[in-house]
Amino acid sequence: MTSMNSLMWFRQDLRVADNPALVAACDFAIGNNSHLRAVYFVTPSQWAQHDVAPIQIDFMQRHVNLLAQALAALGIQLDVVHVQDFAEVQEVLTTYIEKHQIGAVFAGNEPEINERRRDSALIDSGLPLTLIDQDCVLAPETVKNLAGGMYKVFTPFAKKWKSIANQRAIITKRVPAPMATALPSPDDIVFHCDKVSSDLWPAGEGVAKRILDQFLASQVADYHVDRDIPALEGTSRLSPYLAIGVISSRQCVAAILARYPEALVDDACPAKTWLNELIWREFYRHLLVAFPRLSMGCNFNELGDGIAWRNNADEFNAWCDGQTGYPLVDAAMRQLNQTGWMHNRLRMVVASFLTKHLLIDWRWGERYFRQKLIDGDLAANNGGWQWSAGTGCDAQPYFRVFNPMTQSSKFDPDASFIKRYVTEVSGWSLADIHLPKTVNVNDLFGQRLDEGYPQPIVEHKMARLRAIEVLSALKRG
Repeated sequence: MTSMNSLMWFRQDLRVADNPALVAACDFAIGNNSHLRAVYFVTPSQWAQHDVAPIQIDFMQRHVNLLAQALAALGIQLDVVHVQDFAEVQEVLTTYIEKHQIGAVFAGNEPEINERRRDSALIDSGLPLTLIDQDCVLAPETVKNLAGGMYKVFTPFAKKWKSIANQRAIITKRVPAPMATALPSPDDIVFHCDKVSSDLWPAGEGVAKRILDQFLASQVADYHVDRDIPALEGTSRLSPYLAIGVISSRQCVAAILARYPEALVDDACPAKTWLNELIWREFYRHLLVAFPRLSMGCNFNELGDGIAWRNNADEFNAWCDGQTGYPLVDAAMRQLNQTGWMHNRLRMVVASFLTKHLLIDWRWGERYFRQKLIDGDLAANNGGWQWSAGTGCDAQPYFRVFNPMTQSSKFDPDASFIKRYVTEVSGWSLADIHLPKTVNVNDLFGQRLDEGYPQPIVEHKMARLRAIEVLSALKRG
């Protein structure tokens, strides 16, 4: 007789608190008086295909080690299995299930198309896989418009999301009780692929929870203003932890409601702006499920297929390296390159600059971000880039072009952020930093000023007019 042991398959949910799939796996094992194991697959080739940043892989490795320790304390063995990609998972998992007499596998649903195809193939093959919606507070396909479809504009989506959320208790799942005697401390787990140190970011579920609590206690009321100032620590800094599931969006919303019970119904609530950011996260994840083509590099707005991108490789490289001659843009890109993170306001600035000033396909920027970001996440990354380019769902209009000089003087008025990363201009006047002067850019592209800093690679007014003309392909007739 086959035993009914259960298996918890960890993915982008590297936590023991508020993990419904883990709770279900534990409940199954208890109900069947059987054993529970856990597994995590390291997939280097798949990560390379998805352009996962080496710094994020390192962050994941650190958290898988912490997860193994937390599970060992609960009497649960975590097996870390190296395969190359999703295609190898089925054979390896089938063998694993047979070896350990697994009768049920539990995992959290994921919104991306390759992950959903992987899971569908496993279920079709007969594997006893139960998927649990835990990636969002409200599961994809549960927030629908009057026609029963997915919203294509954020504001009505957010209104409906809040209405539904307000009708139910947002309660986080407990850490499961120990399943057996604590296991010995596990050996160090090493991912055999390229990594970049993520040590600037402290690791652990407890760390993420403390960051959340401190942010809500002292910063969330000023978030609507401070989030736009890159020189300040005005954002939650939780995105790396949310991206790999060290903390859940439900934990964040539950914590908001514990402090501000009126948050879902009162527009004057101090936490309104940050709550809306969490709902934007849900919106983009729901879109991935409703429109799978978004996972395949497609424009949400098919009119975007008619854009004649310039795609100048030299200009793209200058953007990547923080050498555009616009200090705020360059400071932002250098922050990304040096730390693996970029301030949210600046993500919009550099994305607008690439897609509109330089007319470079948003997919080039999306991929570069993914290769660098410690908080890389397909839904948010794709949504943000298509929003900036004007090709996305509820995107900014194609004719709205961020002025990098205005953004610089408004959000970094004393240039303290710029000077931190663009040291070449530290001796310049504020006027020269915020209003870099362009001469004949066709003659001066790549040429350096005496301070070793490049001339602006494009003149703003000309670029704006050019962008409006080229991107008018998005105008509906």
